[in-house]
Amino acid sequence: MKDLIEDLNKAFESRIRLGIMSVLIVSDWVDFATLKEMLDITDGNLASHIQALEKLGFIDVKKQFVGKKPNTSYTATKAGRKAFNEHLDGLEQILKNRK
Repeated sequence: MKDLIEDLNKAFESRIRLGIMSVLIVSDWVDFATLKEMLDITDGNLASHIQALEKLGFIDVKKQFVGKKPNTSYTATKAGRKAFNEHLDGLEQILKNRK
């Protein structure tokens, strides 16, 4: 069982990071307000988890203006998609070996 746990990525142990990546994997670009609403978390909490995922190279950030308002959007990088899919595969293996 210990080998199965080693396949899991520590970056996705947090339910918020798991949620962020889940949304970004199935979407092209998602803005901050949408992520905040979907995950029902505070600005600061979301910002800190986004920063951690960005530092790992798992997400890209795009800052722009929509009209006169700033807008920040996020997408999963190729490395982020790979890491997240490997994490999901690890979870799936744990579930399969439980039977």
